[in-house]
Amino acid sequence: MNYRECAEWLKNHNNILLLTHVRPDGDTLGSAAALCSALHRCGKKAALYNNPDITPKYMKYVSQYIEENFGYDCTVAVDVAEKHMLPLGFEGAVNACIDHHPTNSHYADELLLHPEKSSCGEVVLEVIKELCKNVTPDEASLLYMAVSTDCGCFRYANVTAETFAAASELVSCGAAVRELNFDLFRQVSRARIVLEGMICSGLEFYKDGAVVVATVTEEMMSKAGATENDCDDIAGIPGKVEGCVVSMVIRELAKGKCKVSVRSQPSFDSSALCALFGGGGHKMASGCTINEEPDRVRQMLIDALDKLWA
Repeated sequence: MNYRECAEWLKNHNNILLLTHVRPDGDTLGSAAALCSALHRCGKKAALYNNPDITPKYMKYVSQYIEENFGYDCTVAVDVAEKHMLPLGFEGAVNACIDHHPTNSHYADELLLHPEKSSCGEVVLEVIKELCKNVTPDEASLLYMAVSTDCGCFRYANVTAETFAAASELVSCGAAVRELNFDLFRQVSRARIVLEGMICSGLEFYKDGAVVVATVTEEMMSKAGATENDCDDIAGIPGKVEGCVVSMVIRELAKGKCKVSVRSQPSFDSSALCALFGGGGHKMASGCTINEEPDRVRQMLIDALDKLWA
């Protein structure tokens, strides 16, 4: 689908359940909530699926769009690249998907995909303009959250001129930029600061410092008093080291299960590495889940990276 076709598809459906991905970030939640608001303005019944992984950091922005026991006739996944990334507890078909991940597996019946966009928020912005011809201040704030969090407040390599143009447009539409920037990027909990200290002190270096690996264990989380709410964007921590080309964060989710986040410079394809373990994403930002202990996961990743290293 293109933007117009996606808008027409939405206009031709009702009772729409919007799906976000597991361990939802600001992009999937902000994009889905903004689209939900626009659908309401079109006279449609729509609601966000009550994703059990939503943290308090983001819940306060999207709670009004969640409706328990919502009776839906169709589903739309927002910023969900793979079927296995659908939220916990949801079962059933996905009728449409709006996404920006180049690794999208085309699992939905209909797909609006723009892999050149740095965030799904930029895609949803265009859909809303097709639907409603304008964007409300609340929608603009939700979309600014989506855009800014997915590009690290405009610090990541995925930022383009279109990213800045979208942000500028959202500011013009009334996005609460000052409040959002402070809440999302300038203030963290005490537990997060303690956890960051543990992560930095335990960094491991390979290939003369070009590869930096961080491990976050359940024990570290417990000692820091940290929760999922304190883990937003920890994937960016090891990549701050000067000379780093590839950074990896291995986070122990449960015994024998780890979430891996890989970030890289343009010279290395992160998605190619994660694809070896059933994951994917973008060339410079990808992830996967590996059912092994952290030490074993680290060795598996290094061994795989050796084969891809040019």
